[in-house]
Amino acid sequence: MHTGRDVLLRTVASQWRRLAGGSLLGAGHQAGEALVPVLIGVAIDQAVAGGDWGRLLLWLAVLAAVYVGLSFSYRFGARAGERAAEEAAHELRTAVVARVLHPGGGAEDRLPGALTGIATEDVRRVGAVLMAALAAVAGLTGLVVAGVLLLNTSVQLGLIVLAGTPALLWLGHLLGKPLERRSAVEQEHAARASGMAADLVTGLRVLKGIGAERAAVERYRRTSRDSLAATLRAARAEALQNGVVLALTGAFIALIALAGGYFATTGDITLGQLVSAVGLALFLQGPLQLFAWVNAEFAQARASAARVAALLSAPPAVPAGDREPPEDVAGALRLRSVTYGRLRDLDLNIAPGELVGVAATDPAAAASLVRCLGRQADPETGTVELDGVPLRDLDPGRLREAVLVAEHEAVLFEGTVTSNVTINVGHAPGAAVAEALEAAGAGDIPPGTPVSERGGSLSGGQRQRVALARALAAARPVLVLHDPTTAVDAVTETRIADGISRLRRDRTTVLVTTSPVLLAVADRVLLLHEGRVADEAPHADLLRRNPGYRAAVLA
Repeated sequence: MHTGRDVLLRTVASQWRRLAGGSLLGAGHQAGEALVPVLIGVAIDQAVAGGDWGRLLLWLAVLAAVYVGLSFSYRFGARAGERAAEEAAHELRTAVVARVLHPGGGAEDRLPGALTGIATEDVRRVGAVLMAALAAVAGLTGLVVAGVLLLNTSVQLGLIVLAGTPALLWLGHLLGKPLERRSAVEQEHAARASGMAADLVTGLRVLKGIGAERAAVERYRRTSRDSLAATLRAARAEALQNGVVLALTGAFIALIALAGGYFATTGDITLGQLVSAVGLALFLQGPLQLFAWVNAEFAQARASAARVAALLSAPPAVPAGDREPPEDVAGALRLRSVTYGRLRDLDLNIAPGELVGVAATDPAAAASLVRCLGRQADPETGTVELDGVPLRDLDPGRLREAVLVAEHEAVLFEGTVTSNVTINVGHAPGAAVAEALEAAGAGDIPPGTPVSERGGSLSGGQRQRVALARALAAARPVLVLHDPTTAVDAVTETRIADGISRLRRDRTTVLVTTSPVLLAVADRVLLLHEGRVADEAPHADLLRRNPGYRAAVLA
């Protein structure tokens, strides 16, 4: 996997051709702007002073042509810069989303709001660097051209510009350092507040149910207040930078105008040259302010680039293997001396096509087993094998084409019931969708029923059943279901148990649950206690002979 810095550099480089064209147009625009006061001064000396109307019309026509060129160069140069910035932001946004969705994981340790902030505001700021770079080239061109023209008008004026401009630019860079630091803090706090807001909205029903609205609001208020304080500190740093740079720029321009006036009174320059010098001094305000904006953009972009690079460089939770899954997956699962989380030296074997129940006395052990079977994490010791191939040797993405783990948390997507059920299989026949819904006990939910974001328009039981139908419709050779019926009634649960048994016949299925209804349809049940298989037998036999099993499934 490329480092985040490599991705950032490659993205900027990919837009270089478009940026180079825009930079040329921007440089041409600034050069033309610098020429305008000079042309006006020439017109004064050659036409106005002598009363020559012909020459005056000629210079007015030249000025008109220059303004046409200025309009063309500004329009197309700015468009090229904006397009380069937006294209770069789009590429980075795509890279960020791809990293978050990478089968190997490793980027999920951030709050959803933080990830959203990186994928939106941070990548926008990094992309804006291209527009700032274009502006910097244009501004530098304007400064150089203005300096040369002033040297041609008066050596002393030109030297003032050539000596003072680098000092102003360096001061602007130094003033941007506090803004960079405070911008990074601002983004961190904003992401935290956004993530907390998203979590509160997602759990709104739960919060109301337990009467915790006031505590949740107070917690968010504190986080939001911290974010506001960080934003204000960043705004003060930006205002200080802009104010100081503007004051220094104004003093610099006043110095040039004062020097020009003095040289005119002593006869060193003509009236037209004085007008040109004052006009060039006023023109210089534009490039210098442009550089102040560029410094602010770069300061904020550096902070955002560090956040984007850190996300893109996050190592995967599980590395990609170099072996392919078997061409025809039989579905044999084997765990050898697996230690991970609450699992301790666990051994178990599941034959191809077997429907196996796993009941754990410790819910954390069940969660650890699910993570290992889906290769969301690799065991600390031991191996997990699919048809004799260790999972750590397989690419996580390819593995999940054979092994589907349906988590207990039922998360749906905006769309319809059909679009959610078929998300793993594309365009499935209506009969297949109906069969999966029926097996999941969701036959009473019309396939065209709208589903809002995260399934909020459905009840908890409906969300769980639709999510189960989605897992069943995928028809993977191996299916691991983790507590798929906790939000349904007993009658529906019985229908679901029969549906899973029927639809998954001859395919390997692992039911990680303590539901006696589901465990009753399993070929055999494994009892996990203290991270190991403590007993195994059909559900009825375990109920009769094992008190620990009865306590786990009948409590």
